[in-house]
Amino acid sequence: MKKNKKLLNFFTMNIGCILLSFGVYFFKIPNGFATGGVTGIGTILAKITPISAAVWIWGLNIGLLLLGFIFLGKQNGIKTVYCSMFYSGITYALEYFIPLNAPLTNQPFLELTYAMLLTSIGAAMIFNSDASSGGTDIAALILKKFTSIDVGKALLCVDFIVAASSFIVFDIKTGLFSLLGLFAKAFIVDGVVESLNTCKYFIVITSHKEKISEFIMKSLHHGVTSSTVVGEYTGEQKTMIHTVCKRIEAIKLRAAIKELDPSAFIIVTTSSEIIGRGFRSV
Repeated sequence: MKKNKKLLNFFTMNIGCILLSFGVYFFKIPNGFATGGVTGIGTILAKITPISAAVWIWGLNIGLLLLGFIFLGKQNGIKTVYCSMFYSGITYALEYFIPLNAPLTNQPFLELTYAMLLTSIGAAMIFNSDASSGGTDIAALILKKFTSIDVGKALLCVDFIVAASSFIVFDIKTGLFSLLGLFAKAFIVDGVVESLNTCKYFIVITSHKEKISEFIMKSLHHGVTSSTVVGEYTGEQKTMIHTVCKRIEAIKLRAAIKELDPSAFIIVTTSSEIIGRGFRSV
């Protein structure tokens, strides 16, 4: 069970890196969408130097990783190093094997949409695997450790400066698209992370505590908390069961409860995140 979870985590992390790379290479770089971060800086620098964006992204990520090891030590994390290098490597490989001299279409808004969706979903999958793609995340950790600066605001300012630079380096249209992408990015990443972590919280009032508890523990491998309750209207004594499960397991659990106790009273609520054994680590 634990091994399968690690494999799923590793698979999710790699798919996230691939989506991030595809969004950056096929949609961001050709259009000059500099929506902040290392990708935005690399896109700007590629326009004013003979060095390609992929090389700049790789170089900047390596430099920030080294700074992370110097100032943060092992806090930098093996997963972050892996994701940073894998994502940079894929971007460079795409540039080498599939060179692009122009955007894929003549529809910049369509390309911005795909750029934001692919990179945001990819970043969210990486975050959900308890990793990050490095870059400005490392700069944020260094700032947090050595200064009293509000890291979120500092990073937003840096990203805004990068996006605003596209007005000068490229043109007004590209600059406006870059700013739009910058503001959209935060909402999409948060939304995807919340969606990936969505769980269901069940409160079940039943007369068949043993059957339902056994199903939850043996079939779904989740814990159960129960207490004796009395209905004030009927005066009948029953058991209230509390449990949480993944969204995909909720349908199975609801069907099982109705089969084991057709008269059970079920309350199901949605939780954006559950931390603890069997779910996310603290």
